[in-house]
Amino acid sequence: MQRILWLGSPFFGVELHAGGWQDVALHNVGGDRAFGWEDLVRLAGFVPDVLVVGDNSRPPFVLGVEKFPCLTVYYSVDSHIHSWQPFYAQAFDACMVSLRDDIPRFHGPFLAKDRVWWSPPFAWAQDQPDPDVQSVWDCLFVGTVSENTPLRSEFLRALGSQLPGLHVETGSYRRLFPQGRVLLNHCERGDLNFRTFEALGCGGCLVTPRVGHGFAQLFVDGEHLVGYAPNDVGDALFRIKFLLEHPDVAAHIRATGLAEVNARHRAAHRAQAFTDNICDLWTCGHQELVASRIARSDAVLEQCLKLLYLHWAEECVCPDARRAYLAAAKGRYGLAGPEA
Repeated sequence: MQRILWLGSPFFGVELHAGGWQDVALHNVGGDRAFGWEDLVRLAGFVPDVLVVGDNSRPPFVLGVEKFPCLTVYYSVDSHIHSWQPFYAQAFDACMVSLRDDIPRFHGPFLAKDRVWWSPPFAWAQDQPDPDVQSVWDCLFVGTVSENTPLRSEFLRALGSQLPGLHVETGSYRRLFPQGRVLLNHCERGDLNFRTFEALGCGGCLVTPRVGHGFAQLFVDGEHLVGYAPNDVGDALFRIKFLLEHPDVAAHIRATGLAEVNARHRAAHRAQAFTDNICDLWTCGHQELVASRIARSDAVLEQCLKLLYLHWAEECVCPDARRAYLAAAKGRYGLAGPEA
């Protein structure tokens, strides 16, 4: 196990450089282009031992993966938005899932339970406290508020009408978070989002909805952060006011939350867990795993991928992408790309 190609959103991929891999190639590709095996070898500049396809909110953009000759891993982050991901994941040897409650959806006829790994969100290395910045706002929310976030918009409007010290911002959370005495998070679709970890990593006293997806397994409510009932304005207001009235409690939560993230929930921790899982697959016979996947590739295509590719062939406006999906649906997307 020497060389890894990480395609799509890099997430913790950059941390793999320090994890003992000989070569790490990271490419976050955009546009409508589809990639086959030979495309990826050219992109990486080497033949990878392991391929990771990271969620970047695009339709499936690596085709023919069920026949790739290396170990393959899919990384799902937005499974609460993209219902096709569990089907696509069946074409891979293993899968990482960010949202814990969605893991059973990825268990399938071609992806065993022990090869679906929980990989929660995390704080980035750059998420750090800034002790030189003074607090400006009693309660700070940083994030998107638009017609695409109707629950969040109404929640913040209602909360702001009762909490004059609430400040809503967009922009660099790393610059803004140190300016809030209490940091507020909201999860529009009930997901355990990255902002939870980013706020803690920046040393914030965080008030966040008590969602599922491993929230209770990762954090102690009232110790590392303060939870409120999702979309319950009164509950959030009560907890924010308590923290503002008890700055010593807020300071304790700020410190313990940061310590917990530093100990267990940074990008480097996720990178190490991933590497450990890959090492387990490697030592248990990765060649047999790859060979078995290739041997059943026709069944994977017929049972899990065909309708998925036909759907995206209908949805895509790019002629090249449409042709690629149609070829893949017919089993004519080889290692070199679409076949005549």
